[in-house]
Amino acid sequence: MSATLKVKVSEARMLTPLVREFTLTPCTGRLPGFSAGSHVQVHLPLGERTLRNAYSLTSDPAQHDHYRIAVRLQSDSRGGSRHLHEQVQVGDTLTLSPPANLFALHSQASQHILIAAGIGITPFMAYLSELEKRNAAVELHYLCRPGLSDAYLATLQQRLGARLYVYDGQRRIDLPAILGNRPLGTHVYTCGPQRLLADVQEYARALGWPASRVHHEAFSAPQPGTPFELELLRSGKRLTVAADQSLLEALEAIGVEVPNLCRGGVCGQCITRHGGGDIEHRDHFLTRNEQAEFLMPCVSRGCGPCVSLDL
Repeated sequence: MSATLKVKVSEARMLTPLVREFTLTPCTGRLPGFSAGSHVQVHLPLGERTLRNAYSLTSDPAQHDHYRIAVRLQSDSRGGSRHLHEQVQVGDTLTLSPPANLFALHSQASQHILIAAGIGITPFMAYLSELEKRNAAVELHYLCRPGLSDAYLATLQQRLGARLYVYDGQRRIDLPAILGNRPLGTHVYTCGPQRLLADVQEYARALGWPASRVHHEAFSAPQPGTPFELELLRSGKRLTVAADQSLLEALEAIGVEVPNLCRGGVCGQCITRHGGGDIEHRDHFLTRNEQAEFLMPCVSRGCGPCVSLDL
């Protein structure tokens, strides 16, 4: 696993009643550079366990003296977002995994269409910093709830003007109109809930968009479930995965490190061969045939007495 980064919270502010922004500076040395669309994992010690939640970097990639993230308080939080909202204060130290990018801008696109819902705006803040430097053609479509999930709205209005389209309940998004009659070099990027991603992909496919011009990132965290037993076939170890603990977190708690980046079932880094048991697959990466042999421990759960893994 990559070395972790120690950072200090140098500033914290509420962007809306549900979204809190953090400015993070290095405790020592310099922060690694990152590209637009990158995220970091924030390591959050909660009692006897540690959560690693992924958050997009919203700061300008050209600025190397700090990172910024914005965190939405989740109503069904397992403790991570609530801890960041209620416990972390200016001056506190946090541990991060180095930046990783699963949602990069396409370097050859002639036009960029950005579609964000709620906290899905976060990766696009760094996008805009990069696209402004390129003088690139860009437009942003932002689905949000006024006063609750409309983080950065005033800044976006100032930066984008007529290139910003806001859907706040009074106006509905029209995906066929947005995606129709676009030049060949146009790329679309979507960040938000799975329903929005699926709708964009469906309409793009129907309009003849090549899959290579449709990019997406889902914001999600492991959802709770019922506890289940886990057996590691190579070591013979057995353990219980708690209701509010992911399979990946349970493995990490006993010192079994599995490569991972997104921790949300989309990147494929943590793919692991299983050896049996009833499994609830919650990923957006594996095909149905692949799920018969593999699972994604960041989100998959057992739904029977025991699951075995080739570990």
